[in-house]
Amino acid sequence: MTVSPEVLEEGASTVESGAFEVRLLRADDVERLMVLERTKWTDDQATSRAEMLRRIAAYPSFSVGAFSLPTGDALVSVFTKPITAERLAGARTWEDCALVEPLPDNPELAFGISLSSVDADAVLPTFALGCRQLRAAGMRRVHLGSPLPGLRAWKAAHPDAPVADYVFEKRDGVPRDPQLRYYFRKGFTRIEACRPDYFPHAASLDYGAVISANIQDVLDACAADGSEERP
Repeated sequence: MTVSPEVLEEGASTVESGAFEVRLLRADDVERLMVLERTKWTDDQATSRAEMLRRIAAYPSFSVGAFSLPTGDALVSVFTKPITAERLAGARTWEDCALVEPLPDNPELAFGISLSSVDADAVLPTFALGCRQLRAAGMRRVHLGSPLPGLRAWKAAHPDAPVADYVFEKRDGVPRDPQLRYYFRKGFTRIEACRPDYFPHAASLDYGAVISANIQDVLDACAADGSEERP
C-alpha cells in the first residue's frame, strides 16, 4: 500500500507494501473509476461519468481512491463533501445531500456521498485518508446515508411493525442491521433519521438511515481495526 503525501495535513507519511496506492483522485482516473462503479452498483444506483467528473472538480481534496499497483485498476473510491446543517436537516433523499454545489463558508460538517469497493483490505486506508482530509479542512463531524440490507427479510417477518423499530433496534449494544453494525464499529454510533424512498436499494426497500460520527472517532476506529466484519 502507498498512502499519498498529497494531503492537507502536515507530516503525512508514505507507506509501501506493493499491493495498492491510496491517493486523491484526478480527472484522468474516471474511466477506471467507472469500471468500479458498474461492478459495484446497478444501473439505477451508479453515478454517471459526468457526475463523477463534477465531484472531483468540485471537491478535489475530498475525493480519494485506492488503485492496484500491479494492474492500475480502481479498487476503492470515496467521495465526501462539506455540507451545512440546514442542508442536512432539509434533505429527504440521498440525492439531496449528494448534489454537487458551491462550498459553504467555514464548514464543520461533511457528508459521505459514496463508498465503492471491490477490495476489503483497501477500504479502511482509503476511508481514513478521506477523514484526515476532512479534519485538516476544519470539519469535525461526518454524516452519511446507509442502506439497510436486512430490512426486507425483517419486514417480511414483521409486516405490521414500523421500519424505525428495525433501524433503531440493538442487540448486545450494536445495531441489528448488518450495514449499520459495520458502520457502528467504525465510529458511526449515532442514527440521525430513518428515511423512506431515500435511494434505490431492493434489500432496503428503498429506505435509508442517516448516521453520523465524530471524524476523530472514525479515525480511531480505523486505526484499531482488526478482524471486524466487512459490509
